[in-house]
Amino acid sequence: MEGKAEATQTATPGASPEQKRYGAVLDVAMKVGLLVLLITFVLYLIGAPKPHVPVGDVSANWSLKVDKYLEVTQIEKGWSWAKNLGKSDFLTFAPIAFLASVTVICYLTILPIFIKRKDFIYTGLVLAEVLVLVLAASGVLPSGGH
Repeated sequence: MEGKAEATQTATPGASPEQKRYGAVLDVAMKVGLLVLLITFVLYLIGAPKPHVPVGDVSANWSLKVDKYLEVTQIEKGWSWAKNLGKSDFLTFAPIAFLASVTVICYLTILPIFIKRKDFIYTGLVLAEVLVLVLAASGVLPSGGH
């Protein structure tokens, strides 16, 4: 019985260095992002700093279609929220954007491992993935809704 258990353990290797690094970075970034999201949400609820759309007015606009909501609340589409980070309702967008970028951060932290190994296929795949994600998030590429 012992021999069988030992064979199973050696046949199933542990996580690779890049998996360990990716997982460690993901773990920390997710916890930091969620903590900051919680803090900014509490700030929004207490109105510090003053929100663009008061908490009491949000539910009155829930039934509106996106374009009408943006018109009524005088909010621009796309990345315009970034210039309004001084308002508590837009401040909550920052940790959401951070959490959305965690995949890119994780990829960039494992890139040196592939480069050091001279693993050009995975280096290229990581770079391509980062490029696609950054371009998609930037709004540079035409897409629906943005």
